[in-house]
Amino acid sequence: MVDRDRCLTVLVDRDTVVVVGPPGETAVLSAGQLGELRTALREAAEQAER
Repeated sequence: MVDRDRCLTVLVDRDTVVVVGPPGETAVLSAGQLGELRTALREAAEQAER
C-alpha cells in the first residue's frame, strides 16, 4: 500500500548481521531513516565482531 510505514529489522546472529524486511515490500527511506539504518547497522556490525 502507498504511504504505509514499512519496517526493517536489524538482528545479530552470532557473527552475522541480518536485515529483515516485509516480504514483497519496498522501503524508500528518507535521509533521517537512512541515518537510523546506518546507526543500527554499525551497532550490529560492532556486536557481531565481539
